[in-house]
Amino acid sequence: MDTLRLGLEWFLNPDHAPILVAQEHGWFADADIELEVVEPEAHMDAVEAIEDGTLDFAITEPLHLVEDRAKGESVIGFARFLHTNGGVMYLRGRDIERPRDMAGARIQYPGAPGPGGPAIVKTMIEADGGAADPDDFTRVNNSFYHTDALAEDKADVATLAFYNFEVIEARHRGLDADFFALKDWGIPDFCQLILVTTPSHLQKRREVFARFIQVLRRGIDFLHQEPEAARDIYFRRAEVADDDALTPKTFAATLPCFTHDFAMTRAYYNALENWLFDVDLISSRPGAKAYWTNSLSL
Repeated sequence: MDTLRLGLEWFLNPDHAPILVAQEHGWFADADIELEVVEPEAHMDAVEAIEDGTLDFAITEPLHLVEDRAKGESVIGFARFLHTNGGVMYLRGRDIERPRDMAGARIQYPGAPGPGGPAIVKTMIEADGGAADPDDFTRVNNSFYHTDALAEDKADVATLAFYNFEVIEARHRGLDADFFALKDWGIPDFCQLILVTTPSHLQKRREVFARFIQVLRRGIDFLHQEPEAARDIYFRRAEVADDDALTPKTFAATLPCFTHDFAMTRAYYNALENWLFDVDLISSRPGAKAYWTNSLSL
């Protein structure tokens, strides 16, 4: 039996449903894999954790993969399994109706006061024909509580918000929320979840990772083909409370996001890399060949 330690990108949530379904059915064991899922209590440096043996691989977003590789970290992505829609969330009726209305806005984002939030909002404003100076934005750090920041009038917009979580949550709370999608306003869509490891670890454990991917595919098939049964498994394994009215909505919104196509193109990553470079979020362009492979996902 081969042990694999997987680091989650966030707390356990519907994004991880195919993994829980596969564990429930014993499919990892059938593939001779003992899977350990590590839920971070705080931010975890996945590359460092893989190198020191704490993890074998991790879930992250394409944005962080490119940023890490551009900083010189030894990291490579090898499969994409979820693609949602997301961008900058706002509340209707507060003088923001289109991206260029965000000029000078108060921006909520976990990395504040870093440059990420203003770079996203500025790109959207310019794609809508407006102009923006990053120094004119107020940078708000309300951790990952995007909806609270808008509801409590701490911010005018929040980024990065995923439709299947933050937008659903805001509407569940009775807020008239909407969002400007990255892909519609000049930004390569990085609202996706991928698997990453180090190149040396990928080479050493390639065959085990290949078995993991096959089981993950089986879990996703089950979610699409048996959604009610998958929902029951997720609710039991995640210990969802009977009076939790929000999780059924986020689970339903997440189901269509699981993809059968685990591959990603170099053209996509080069576009994302170029955007990150153009807005000064990275200082080098290593090229997609350096950090993405489809050798296990086709």
